[in-house]
Amino acid sequence: MSHISPEKIPQQAFDWYDDYAHGDIDRRTFLSRLGSLSLAGLTLGAVTSALTPNYALAGQVSFNDKDITATYQEFESTNGHGKGRGYLVVPSNLDDKAPAVLVVHENRGLNPYVRDVARRLAKQGFIAFAPDALFSMGGYPGNDDDGRAMQRSMDREKIDQDFIAAASYLKRHTSSTGKLGVVGFCFGGYVSNMLAASAPELINAAVPFYGTPAKGDLVTHVRAPMMLQFAENDKRVNATWSDYEVALKANNVDYSAYFYPNTQHGFHNDSTSRYDPKAAELAWSRTVEFFKQYLV
Repeated sequence: MSHISPEKIPQQAFDWYDDYAHGDIDRRTFLSRLGSLSLAGLTLGAVTSALTPNYALAGQVSFNDKDITATYQEFESTNGHGKGRGYLVVPSNLDDKAPAVLVVHENRGLNPYVRDVARRLAKQGFIAFAPDALFSMGGYPGNDDDGRAMQRSMDREKIDQDFIAAASYLKRHTSSTGKLGVVGFCFGGYVSNMLAASAPELINAAVPFYGTPAKGDLVTHVRAPMMLQFAENDKRVNATWSDYEVALKANNVDYSAYFYPNTQHGFHNDSTSRYDPKAAELAWSRTVEFFKQYLV
């Protein structure tokens, strides 16, 4: 996998990409700001390409791996968009039942990276289900810019309800033991926190990657064990942690929080130069062991 080394890209570029990815600035402003930087011999196009996902570079488990079976499944979402759909991956050698993990994408729909995360979990013996928040609009459109615009146009409360419905569907799945975990990235990190707070009866363990907490007093409802993964260079998300930690302590929640040195928001996503292989591997191994501890 070939990426520009993150050390060659100025921190400001990562920060501006984060602003762009979360809708705080538009693409023209993002590119204009990049053009103002001294890029140490790198072209503007090379840096832009390095910061934005290239899913051809990613993928750790093939969709036709013999150890897993992947299908798309629909579920009812009465309080959301009526129906939802997600990518269900089960271990091929499943004789009886297995614990399940809901996998929640970033703010741009169910892209190839998140489907690959679901396959990785199935390889570890879990039933994994990755819903697509964009299903009611036709699904992930094949590129992140359009996916981001689509998701931003949707009713956020209905999206939250779709993920609550997805969690309920997965917990009741005929092959599930009834133990349910959730892992999510960026927006999906927020959804992981939201589910732990909004549906504590459903969630047995949660691992938000660089996600903001549930809103308002909802945080007082968190009960499930939590493992929170943070990037060191992620001011927007990290600014929410101190108050969130106070709430978790007040709730007597069993939690652990990890900050990975010199990493960027999105460091687990192996399709961009924000990817940090060592930190991603460590965070992922911790995640899998956490789920094995609390779900198996």
